[in-house]
Amino acid sequence: MNYSIFIGDYTYSSWSLRGWLLLHRFGLPYTSKMVPFDKDSVANQLADLKPAKTVPTVVTPEGDVIWDSLAIAEELASRHPEAGIWPSDPSLRSLARNLASEMHSGFMSLRDQCPMNLSVSYSDFTPSEQTQADLARLDLIWSFALEKSGGPWLCGEYSAVDAFFAPVVGRIAGYGLQVNAAAQAYVDHHLADPAFRQWRAMGTARNVELPWYSRDFATKPWPGPAPLNARVVEEGTPENDACPYSGKPATHLFEVEGRIFGVCNDFCRAKTVADPAAWPAFMALYNKA
Repeated sequence: MNYSIFIGDYTYSSWSLRGWLLLHRFGLPYTSKMVPFDKDSVANQLADLKPAKTVPTVVTPEGDVIWDSLAIAEELASRHPEAGIWPSDPSLRSLARNLASEMHSGFMSLRDQCPMNLSVSYSDFTPSEQTQADLARLDLIWSFALEKSGGPWLCGEYSAVDAFFAPVVGRIAGYGLQVNAAAQAYVDHHLADPAFRQWRAMGTARNVELPWYSRDFATKPWPGPAPLNARVVEEGTPENDACPYSGKPATHLFEVEGRIFGVCNDFCRAKTVADPAAWPAFMALYNKA
C-alpha cells in the first residue's frame, strides 16, 4: 500500500519539496495530491485530515496523519530502516539530525526575505544583514559536514538532511546568493540531482504563477544544468509507441534535439519538455538509438 502525500505547488512550496523528497528520493511507494495555493486556504483543503493544516501532510497506509516534515522523516526512517533515510554511521547520523533540526527551526531571515520560487533566478538581489548572517552560518555548517563526511552530500550518501536543505539550495540559486566554494559545490550537486530537477520540471509543467511570490528584480538563466532542446509538437511519427512512464499509447508528441517522442498525457509531455534529462524513464528511451 502507498503513502499519500499532500503537497503545495512545486514551484513555491519549500516544505512540500522536503516531504516529497523523503518519499521519492528513497524509493518509497506514494501517491501525491496537489493542494493548490491559489484556491481555498490549505487548512480548509485539509479539513478531512485533522489536525493537519499545512503541507506537506503524509497519510500512512494505515490512515495515520503526519503533518510535520521532521516527524515525516523520523516516521519513515522507523518504518523503512533499509531505505537509508538517516546515515547508518552513528556519528554522521547525529550530525545529520543536528543539521536537519537547525534547518527546521532556523534561518528565518533567509526564509522571509527569499521565498522559494523555482521558476526564476534573480541577478540583482541584495540580501539583508540578517540574511547574510544566515548564509555565513550555512557556509560554516555545510563546510563542517562535508569535511567530516567526505561528501558529496552533507553526511556522505544522500539522507534526510539533504532533503531538508534542498529548498535552501533553491533559494541560493533563485536569488543569486553567494556562498563559499564548498557550499557552492554542494548547491551544484543538488541542482544536478534528477529528483530536484524533476520537482522543478513539474512546476514548469503545471505553470501556475502566484504573484505574491514574485519580486521586482532583473533575472538571469537558471544556474542548474541546461536542459536538452525540447518543444511540444502536434504532428509527426514518434520513435516510441508506448509512454515510457505508464506504458499507455503515446498520444502526446514532443521533439527533443530534432527527434519526436510521445507520452500518454499533457502533463507528462510538459514535464519532459521542461527538462528531458531529469527523467530516467525517458532518457532510457532517448539513449536507445
